[in-house]
Amino acid sequence: MPADLAVIGLGHLGLPLAQAAVAAGIPTLGYKTGPEGGSLTPAELRRMLSGGFRPAGNPAELGRVRTAVICAPTPRGADGGLDLSQVEAAARTLAAQLRPHTTVILESPVHPGTTEEFLRPLLEEGSGLRAGRDFHLAYSPSRVDPGNRDFGPANTPKVIGGLTPACTESAAAFYGRLTDKVVRARGPREAETVQLLETNYRHVNIALVNEMAVLCHDLGVDLWDVIRCAETKPFGFQTFRPGPGVGGHGIPQDLTGHTTRSLRMVELAQQVNSHMPRYVIQRAATLLNEHGKSARAARVLLLGVTYKPDLADQQGTPAHEIALRLMELGASVSYHDPHIPAWSVLGRPVPRADSLYEAAADADLTILLQQHRTYDLQGLSVKAQLLLDTRGATPTGAAHRL
Repeated sequence: MPADLAVIGLGHLGLPLAQAAVAAGIPTLGYKTGPEGGSLTPAELRRMLSGGFRPAGNPAELGRVRTAVICAPTPRGADGGLDLSQVEAAARTLAAQLRPHTTVILESPVHPGTTEEFLRPLLEEGSGLRAGRDFHLAYSPSRVDPGNRDFGPANTPKVIGGLTPACTESAAAFYGRLTDKVVRARGPREAETVQLLETNYRHVNIALVNEMAVLCHDLGVDLWDVIRCAETKPFGFQTFRPGPGVGGHGIPQDLTGHTTRSLRMVELAQQVNSHMPRYVIQRAATLLNEHGKSARAARVLLLGVTYKPDLADQQGTPAHEIALRLMELGASVSYHDPHIPAWSVLGRPVPRADSLYEAAADADLTILLQQHRTYDLQGLSVKAQLLLDTRGATPTGAAHRL
C-alpha cells in the first residue's frame, strides 16, 4: 500500500504523530534521522504495522508521499542554542527526493524564522523546486504531552502557519484528518513563536513556584496549602507545582544570539530552575544533620528518576544531577523506579533497590523525586527513616516537603 505520509524523525515527537496518523487510517512511513529517544512496546508496534505503518530504510521512499513532516530533535548545543544538525540532515535527505505538490511541514522546536531562513533554502537548493509555488511549506508546533490521559492528538488543537495561504490550507487539510480543530497562524514565524511562548510559559511559571517553595520554607509557610487554596480562584490563575528541577524535551529559549532583544525573564527562570537540584541537596544535608547524621557515608534512596510520572522518559531529569551531587558529598546512593530497570550516572551504575519498603527502611534518607502512580506514599512515609518529598505528593505531615 503506498504511503500518504512520511514522518522524518521517530523520537518523542515523531512517534506520537505516526501513531496518530495510523490510528486515523493514514498509511505512514517512518524514517529515522539518527539515534532517537522514542520507543514502542511490542504490542504498540504490532498495532501500527497492522494499521499501515512501515519503517523506511531507503530515502527514495520519501519521494512517494503527499505529506512529509520533519520531527527531528533539536537538543541544546554546546553554545546553549538549539542544535539544528538533525533538521538539516532530514531536510537534505528529503530535498533529494522531493516531488512537486508535496506538503512539507516542520514540527521540531526551532527559533522563529527557521522555516523560512534555514529549512526553505535547503529544500529548494536540494530539489530545484520553489516553496510556495512547486511544493507547500509550513510550520506546526508539536503539542505532545506524554502520558496525558485527557488530551491527545484528536482533542488538542493544531496550530499551522504556512509560507503562503495555499501552504497553510494544504497543511490544514492534513492535520484536519488527525485533530478536531485546526488553528491558522498568519505565517510560519507566528507558528514558530507559538511554540516559543508555550515552552517558555511552562518554564517561567515553574520557576515562580520553585522560588516560592524556597521562600515559604524560609518563612515556615506551607506552600502546598497555599497552592491548594490559590487554585480555587476561577480566573487569572493556573496551577503550577514546584519540584526538584525541570525535565522534559521542551528547551526554554531566550533568543540570545538570534535577535538584539533577549527574554530576560526566561533567562532568569532558567537560573532559578537549574538551581533546584542544588537546593534539594541542601535540604537533604540539613535534614540529615538535624537527625545527627552526615551526608558523607549516608545511605540515600532516590524514588522515581524519570522526568515525568508513570513514564520511562529520563530526558532532562533532575535526578541525574541530584545523584551526582550526593555521590560527590560521599553519600551511598541507590534508586527505585518501576519504569527504569537499570540506571547510570556519568557511566557509574547506581544500585537498584529490589524491595522498595526494605530499602526505604534501611536508608538514612529517602527522597521522592517523582510520584509514580504505583508508589504507596502513606506506606512509604511509615517505613522510611526520613522522607523528603520534592513533589508535595505525600499526605500532610507524613514527610518533609520541599
